[in-house]
Amino acid sequence: MNCESEWLRVEPIIGSRRISNFCWACIILLGALGFFSVGISTYFGKDLIPFLSSQQILFVPQGIVMCFYGIAGLFLSFYLWCTILWNIGSGYNQFDKREKMVCLFRWGFPGENRRVCIQFLMKDIQAIRMEVQEGIYPRRILYIKIKGQQDVPLTRIGENLTLGEMEEKAAELARFLRVSIEGL
Repeated sequence: MNCESEWLRVEPIIGSRRISNFCWACIILLGALGFFSVGISTYFGKDLIPFLSSQQILFVPQGIVMCFYGIAGLFLSFYLWCTILWNIGSGYNQFDKREKMVCLFRWGFPGENRRVCIQFLMKDIQAIRMEVQEGIYPRRILYIKIKGQQDVPLTRIGENLTLGEMEEKAAELARFLRVSIEGL
Protein backbone atom coordinates (compact mmCIF):
# COMPACT_ATOMS: atom_id res chain seq x y z
CA MET A 1 0.00 0.00 0.00
CA ASN A 2 1.84 3.06 -1.25
CA CYS A 3 0.72 6.52 -0.23
CA GLU A 4 1.43 9.05 -2.94
CA SER A 5 0.45 12.63 -3.58
CA GLU A 6 1.97 15.45 -5.59
CA TRP A 7 4.40 16.32 -2.78
CA LEU A 8 4.75 13.17 -0.70
CA ARG A 9 5.42 9.50 -1.48
CA VAL A 10 5.54 6.83 1.26
CA GLU A 11 6.43 3.19 0.52
CA PRO A 12 5.97 0.68 3.36
CA ILE A 13 8.63 -2.03 3.79
CA ILE A 14 7.62 -5.47 5.05
CA GLY A 15 9.89 -6.75 7.80
CA SER A 16 10.17 -10.12 9.49
CA ARG A 17 6.44 -10.81 9.71
CA ARG A 18 6.27 -13.02 6.64
CA ILE A 19 4.68 -16.43 6.20
CA SER A 20 8.06 -18.02 5.46
CA ASN A 21 9.48 -16.80 8.79
CA PHE A 22 6.45 -18.12 10.69
CA CYS A 23 6.86 -21.50 8.98
CA TRP A 24 10.61 -21.70 9.69
CA ALA A 25 10.12 -20.69 13.34
CA CYS A 26 7.44 -23.37 13.83
CA ILE A 27 9.43 -26.09 12.05
CA ILE A 28 12.59 -25.36 14.04
CA LEU A 29 10.64 -25.20 17.31
CA LEU A 30 8.95 -28.56 16.69
CA GLY A 31 12.23 -30.17 15.62
CA ALA A 32 14.03 -28.79 18.66
CA LEU A 33 11.32 -30.07 21.00
CA GLY A 34 11.56 -33.48 19.33
CA PHE A 35 15.34 -33.69 19.74
CA PHE A 36 15.17 -32.46 23.32
CA SER A 37 12.38 -34.84 24.34
CA VAL A 38 14.25 -37.82 22.81
CA GLY A 39 17.41 -36.85 24.72
CA ILE A 40 15.49 -36.43 27.99
CA SER A 41 13.61 -39.73 27.49
CA THR A 42 16.96 -41.56 27.25
CA TYR A 43 18.04 -39.98 30.55
CA PHE A 44 14.87 -40.94 32.42
CA GLY A 45 14.47 -44.27 30.63
CA LYS A 46 10.81 -43.52 29.89
CA ASP A 47 9.19 -43.24 26.48
CA LEU A 48 8.18 -39.59 26.07
CA ILE A 49 7.68 -40.15 22.33
CA PRO A 50 5.28 -43.07 21.77
CA PHE A 51 6.79 -44.53 18.58
CA LEU A 52 10.42 -44.42 19.81
CA SER A 53 11.65 -46.79 22.49
CA SER A 54 14.09 -45.17 24.92
CA GLN A 55 16.08 -48.44 25.06
CA GLN A 56 17.17 -47.97 21.41
CA ILE A 57 19.23 -44.87 22.21
CA LEU A 58 21.86 -44.64 24.95
CA PHE A 59 22.06 -41.50 27.04
CA VAL A 60 25.83 -41.33 26.62
CA PRO A 61 26.67 -40.12 23.94
CA GLN A 62 23.51 -40.07 21.74
CA GLY A 63 21.12 -38.71 24.38
CA ILE A 64 23.46 -35.90 25.36
CA VAL A 65 23.95 -34.92 21.71
CA MET A 66 20.18 -34.98 21.12
CA CYS A 67 19.64 -32.71 24.16
CA PHE A 68 22.35 -30.35 22.88
CA TYR A 69 20.73 -30.16 19.41
CA GLY A 70 17.34 -29.62 21.03
CA ILE A 71 18.62 -26.74 23.17
CA ALA A 72 20.43 -25.17 20.19
CA GLY A 73 17.22 -25.43 18.15
CA LEU A 74 15.21 -23.83 20.95
CA PHE A 75 17.61 -20.87 21.02
CA LEU A 76 17.39 -20.48 17.24
CA SER A 77 13.60 -20.72 17.34
CA PHE A 78 13.48 -18.15 20.16
CA TYR A 79 15.60 -15.78 18.05
CA LEU A 80 13.28 -16.19 15.05
CA TRP A 81 10.16 -15.63 17.15
CA CYS A 82 11.73 -12.45 18.63
CA THR A 83 12.50 -11.07 15.17
CA ILE A 84 8.91 -11.80 14.15
CA LEU A 85 7.50 -10.23 17.32
CA TRP A 86 9.62 -7.07 16.96
CA ASN A 87 9.09 -7.04 13.15
CA ILE A 88 12.77 -6.41 12.47
CA GLY A 89 13.47 -4.70 9.15
CA SER A 90 10.02 -3.18 8.69
CA GLY A 91 9.59 0.51 8.08
CA TYR A 92 9.01 2.91 5.22
CA ASN A 93 10.68 5.02 2.55
CA GLN A 94 9.38 8.61 2.61
CA PHE A 95 10.08 11.08 -0.18
CA ASP A 96 8.91 14.61 0.69
CA LYS A 97 9.15 17.30 -2.03
CA ARG A 98 7.98 20.13 0.24
CA GLU A 99 10.72 19.52 2.80
CA LYS A 100 13.08 18.36 0.01
CA MET A 101 14.04 15.41 2.22
CA VAL A 102 14.18 11.64 1.89
CA CYS A 103 13.72 9.52 5.02
CA LEU A 104 14.42 5.78 5.09
CA PHE A 105 13.09 4.36 8.36
CA ARG A 106 13.56 0.79 9.64
CA TRP A 107 12.89 -0.98 12.93
CA GLY A 108 15.85 -2.83 14.45
CA PHE A 109 16.40 -4.92 17.55
CA PRO A 110 15.42 -3.36 20.90
CA GLY A 111 18.01 -1.13 22.43
CA GLU A 112 19.61 2.23 21.85
CA ASN A 113 19.50 1.96 18.05
CA ARG A 114 16.05 0.36 17.66
CA ARG A 115 14.93 3.11 15.29
CA VAL A 116 17.13 3.41 12.23
CA CYS A 117 16.42 6.58 10.25
CA ILE A 118 18.55 7.75 7.36
CA GLN A 119 17.77 11.26 6.08
CA PHE A 120 19.29 13.13 3.18
CA LEU A 121 18.40 15.95 0.83
CA MET A 122 16.67 15.29 -2.49
CA LYS A 123 19.20 17.44 -4.34
CA ASP A 124 21.92 14.90 -3.40
CA ILE A 125 20.15 12.07 -5.24
CA GLN A 126 21.90 11.36 -8.54
CA ALA A 127 19.88 8.40 -9.83
CA ILE A 128 17.88 5.28 -9.10
CA ARG A 129 20.06 2.21 -9.69
CA MET A 130 18.75 -1.26 -10.46
CA GLU A 131 20.87 -4.32 -9.71
CA VAL A 132 19.76 -7.52 -11.43
CA GLN A 133 21.53 -10.86 -11.12
CA GLU A 134 19.87 -13.90 -12.66
CA GLY A 135 20.64 -17.52 -11.89
CA ILE A 136 19.77 -20.06 -9.21
CA TYR A 137 19.46 -17.31 -6.60
CA PRO A 138 18.22 -14.25 -8.50
CA ARG A 139 18.86 -10.89 -6.90
CA ARG A 140 16.91 -7.76 -7.81
CA ILE A 141 17.50 -4.65 -5.72
CA LEU A 142 16.71 -0.95 -6.18
CA TYR A 143 19.21 1.57 -4.85
CA ILE A 144 19.31 5.34 -4.49
CA LYS A 145 22.59 6.71 -5.78
CA ILE A 146 23.69 9.63 -3.57
CA LYS A 147 26.50 12.12 -4.25
CA GLY A 148 29.65 11.24 -2.32
CA GLN A 149 28.10 8.28 -0.45
CA GLN A 150 27.42 4.60 -0.90
CA ASP A 151 24.30 3.53 -2.74
CA VAL A 152 21.41 2.99 -0.32
CA PRO A 153 19.10 -0.01 -0.92
CA LEU A 154 15.39 0.76 -1.16
CA THR A 155 14.01 -2.77 -1.45
CA ARG A 156 14.27 -5.48 1.16
CA ILE A 157 16.92 -8.13 0.51
CA GLY A 158 15.14 -11.24 -0.71
CA GLU A 159 12.08 -9.34 -1.92
CA ASN A 160 10.88 -11.35 -4.89
CA LEU A 161 10.08 -8.71 -7.46
CA THR A 162 9.62 -9.67 -11.08
CA LEU A 163 11.69 -7.73 -13.57
CA GLY A 164 8.57 -5.88 -14.75
CA GLU A 165 7.54 -4.92 -11.20
CA MET A 166 11.04 -3.72 -10.46
CA GLU A 167 11.21 -1.61 -13.63
CA GLU A 168 7.79 -0.12 -12.89
CA LYS A 169 8.74 0.72 -9.31
CA ALA A 170 12.04 2.29 -10.44
CA ALA A 171 10.31 4.30 -13.19
CA GLU A 172 7.63 5.65 -10.80
CA LEU A 173 10.23 6.67 -8.25
CA ALA A 174 12.52 8.21 -10.88
CA ARG A 175 9.59 10.25 -12.27
CA PHE A 176 8.64 11.40 -8.77
CA LEU A 177 12.21 12.42 -7.90
CA ARG A 178 13.00 13.62 -11.46
CA VAL A 179 16.22 11.61 -11.72
CA SER A 180 17.51 9.03 -14.17
CA ILE A 181 17.55 5.23 -13.90
CA GLU A 182 20.83 3.33 -14.09
CA GLY A 183 21.62 -0.36 -14.35
CA LEU A 184 19.84 -3.46 -15.66
